[in-house]
Amino acid sequence: MENLLKIENLKLAFHGPFGRVPAVRGVDFSVDAGETVALVGESGCGKTALCRSILMLHSQHADIEEGRILLAGKDVTGLTEKELESVRGKDAAMVFQDPMSSLNPTFSIGSQITSPMRIHEKIGRREAREKALRLLELVGIDNPEARFSQYPHHFSGGMRQRVAIAIALACNPRLIIADEPTGNLDPVTADGIMQLFQKIASQGCAVVMSTHNTALIENYPARAVLFSKGKIREVDLKAELA
Repeated sequence: MENLLKIENLKLAFHGPFGRVPAVRGVDFSVDAGETVALVGESGCGKTALCRSILMLHSQHADIEEGRILLAGKDVTGLTEKELESVRGKDAAMVFQDPMSSLNPTFSIGSQITSPMRIHEKIGRREAREKALRLLELVGIDNPEARFSQYPHHFSGGMRQRVAIAIALACNPRLIIADEPTGNLDPVTADGIMQLFQKIASQGCAVVMSTHNTALIENYPARAVLFSKGKIREVDLKAELA
């Protein structure tokens, strides 16, 4: 199996009014192509910092102090912002916990899905629209033709998360990184999102998902990794729970 993501001795710290606060403390971690991995840990344990670092999306107050992040063979820690723009969305894409923070309320859903296609894939408006409609159908949005022209406020929380996933899939990335994608959802809606990720993984896209809810991943085919206090504590949490 091809190794898609390899993190080597990653150390990341935040710097603020109270000085240096370590968030990721020497993590070694890898994901194969087509694999689903769940990072399980309590709030504040550093899993979000780890997820965001894969695409160098951490805040200006964070520094990678040591280590490498190899994504499809490229060390993203050494890339310029312009070079990262060609990686984000194409090699890997991010799904955030609160879709309202990543969806622009002033643009239609359709325009937000087609925009990355037209940037990365250089395809025309009609082809981008057709692909966006297929993605909306894939993620379980009914009546995609009508929904295409609507805005985020027309959608429920679960539907907004599905739209965020459609945007992440727009340029056929090999890896989806999902940071607490069900954290703000009710159990039934969360289960639907988990089934969607399972469907995505079955089509060959690797998925790295963070969650604080151990029960959420017990019934899904994912390698569960316990993350605590900035470190990986168990490499096969499901085996430990069995």
